Amino acid sequence: MDYLLNVAGLERHLPLCKVSDDLYIAAFIMFNDVEVTVACASKLLEKAPEFDVIITAESKGIPLAYEMARQAGNKPYIVARKGPKIYMDDLITVSVDSITTDHMQTLCVGREEREAMEGKRILIVDDVISTGESLTALDKLVNAVGGNIVGQMAVLAEGDAADRDDIIFLEKLPLFGKDGQIL
Repeated sequence: MDYLLNVAGLERHLPLCKVSDDLYIAAFIMFNDVEVTVACASKLLEKAPEFDVIITAESKGIPLAYEMARQAGNKPYIVARKGPKIYMDDLITVSVDSITTDHMQTLCVGREEREAMEGKRILIVDDVISTGESLTALDKLVNAVGGNIVGQMAVLAEGDAADRDDIIFLEKLPLFGKDGQIL
């Protein structure tokens, strides 16, 4: 079973993946799809508020954040890491429980990232917004370092996230039942 997605003028067949016995999601993976990444970055930038820095969570949002930063004139982008690295100091960490990961995760930034965001206009970017847990974690990180969140964007809003009025997205992504029917 798959789902035909139309986004940024492109079509992609997304496989349906089991989350629980009664819930499936369409897997939208930007890794390895340069055409989708470039096109979606361009369309999101058309809708983006003025910003100084982009932040995303490791890892699926990285290609999108990079491409948006590049197309916006090589603006800085930051990746909130899933765990501390030996070169990071003065960490700020938050916990996140994402629908696509089977365990609680930690997102963190170090002093260098904090200094890059402090007092700046921050655009939060991700590939898909579903439960909003990753956004909440990124919001906490940006607020903790004194950044000013000017927008939250994603290529796709999945399920109930499409009804939110605090995010900007390109297309809705439905949820599916066990027989592939749209819920």
